[in-house]
Amino acid sequence: MNDDRSIHLMLGYLCVANEAEASLLRKVEILDRFGLPDAEIAKICGRKVQSVRDARVQLKKAHGKGK
Repeated sequence: MNDDRSIHLMLGYLCVANEAEASLLRKVEILDRFGLPDAEIAKICGRKVQSVRDARVQLKKAHGKGK
């Protein structure tokens, strides 16, 4: 099971590697597709867990307005 988490983290890093200058919102949007928990996204992005939670709230609001 620990190996699975390591693989998820590694894949997450690879997914946002080309997005180095992207905003946290964009990175969360990409990584959220993989069903990663907030703590893992925070680790991948080098940010605090609360920042990832805030980004998810902003994304939900933005997607809600587009409907």
